[in-house]
Amino acid sequence: MATFEESPTTPADPDEPGETLPEADGLYPEPPHPVNWELLTAAEAEIEWLELNGWIDWLRRSYGLPATVIPPLWHRHPELVWELSALHLAWLCAYEPEADGAAPLGWHRDFAETQQRLREWVSACGTKLDRDRPTRQTYWPGEEPGPDGAETVIVNRDEDFVQFVVDDVAGRRAAEELFTERPGD
Repeated sequence: MATFEESPTTPADPDEPGETLPEADGLYPEPPHPVNWELLTAAEAEIEWLELNGWIDWLRRSYGLPATVIPPLWHRHPELVWELSALHLAWLCAYEPEADGAAPLGWHRDFAETQQRLREWVSACGTKLDRDRPTRQTYWPGEEPGPDGAETVIVNRDEDFVQFVVDDVAGRRAAEELFTERPGD
């Protein structure tokens, strides 16, 4: 009969001096948390982009999702980034080891609703399997119209994603450096 034995990483008494909990040692990843894409540092953004991209690739393949739900250049459309990021967080929470046993069913219910919203976002923004254009904007009276979003052919999705992340991280890094510069430096 198997008996419970303390693992070497679990202290007998966490309040005892010199003993630390595994979480304090960085043995476990952070718990799932919302991602505010507007507030990420350059280093955080790079990690989040790569993690979200990997998960979205898994999701689209696992569920056989068409480009009308998740198009190749989803990363170039903020409305899709926010929606997919929220879906990713819900998935992380539903499949977290401490989650309730019914959480995955709840996630699938949310996923069905999210797919409908994604179809609407994709249709409105105009991105497709082989072509992309920036999401069209409605300019209010008195606003300067932005550039007309010309449609471009998608040649290599992975190269586009890598360049997008490199540009995003560089832009965030430049903003951080500008923010941390002191007058007179």
